[in-house]
Amino acid sequence: MVWSHRLKLWRGFPRGCPATASEAIKVTSPPLLRLLGQFRLEYDAKPVELSRNGQRLLAFVGLHRRVSRTVLAGTLWPEVTEDHARGSLRTTLWKLPRCDQALIRCSGDSLSTGTALHVDVHTLIETAFDVVQGCARPFDARLPPGLVGTEELLPGWDEEWVLLERERLRQLRLHALDALAETLVREGKSALALEAAWASVRSEPLRESAHRAAVAAHLAEGNLIEAVRQYRSFRQLLRKELGVEPSPQFTRMLAQHGIVLFR
Repeated sequence: MVWSHRLKLWRGFPRGCPATASEAIKVTSPPLLRLLGQFRLEYDAKPVELSRNGQRLLAFVGLHRRVSRTVLAGTLWPEVTEDHARGSLRTTLWKLPRCDQALIRCSGDSLSTGTALHVDVHTLIETAFDVVQGCARPFDARLPPGLVGTEELLPGWDEEWVLLERERLRQLRLHALDALAETLVREGKSALALEAAWASVRSEPLRESAHRAAVAAHLAEGNLIEAVRQYRSFRQLLRKELGVEPSPQFTRMLAQHGIVLFR
């Protein structure tokens, strides 16, 4: 029986097996794949050990949801021939944990994440897009942990495909934080707006839109001194790091509230 069929038939293994790769695992809750902050695969809140190639394979498919075997093999093993890469892919797939809730599903030439597998990055992406598109639920007491958190995608991994996804996710998170701060200011939730703005500033201190969002929150509360302090701090940082000034748009924000700035 070929390996792709055998993967589909991993069902109903006995209880009590240790949670390590290539051994049968019986679980009572959906598997969880964490890619933010570190790589971690969990069954029933317990970590599962994977080989380095197993981690890379699961991370790539987990990020993209569905991918062709050709693309996957070529990305993970770019330095070898296509036949060798496909062989490495087959071996790595075979060594993934056997479970009654599949991690990876095979369909023709494509691989996709199992329907039960939860990937933390997907939750962050969905939340960020909801915020950017203006269809997120109201936030009254706390902000989405994934947005205001500082965990980056697979820290320490330096492969090109990881670097590209890490930067894409960082930019999406920053845009979502800026949009969220603006929305919260309009809703009169200045404290939460400041939290969102500062989360963006912590991630990228030279990002003007994040500092503008913080100033807007201060102005909405009538805290003019705080607004000026924030502006001047950003202006000093820009001058030191880039030798430039804040945009006229930023300066006009303060002028519209009767604040005259001196160099």
